[in-house]
Amino acid sequence: MPDSTKSRLNPNKLLLSKLTTTMPKNMEKHFLVTQLIKPELPDAPLEHIELQAIYSHRSFILPWRDLTDTGQWLQGWQ
Repeated sequence: MPDSTKSRLNPNKLLLSKLTTTMPKNMEKHFLVTQLIKPELPDAPLEHIELQAIYSHRSFILPWRDLTDTGQWLQGWQ
């Protein structure tokens, strides 16, 4: 049985994806994937993405797999 707290995402199709956090901080609730951070080795899988807050334009890098946790992230702007 699949884990209901995980969503399925394709890491190579995340660029410009809209996300909503379930735990907003500093009025930052809506985010946009602005960059896919390419691994050093060309055949290595994608590990990290850059997210930008829509309200403050603050950017940060995190592992893309963190976005599959529906307890923290929802696809789209809710």
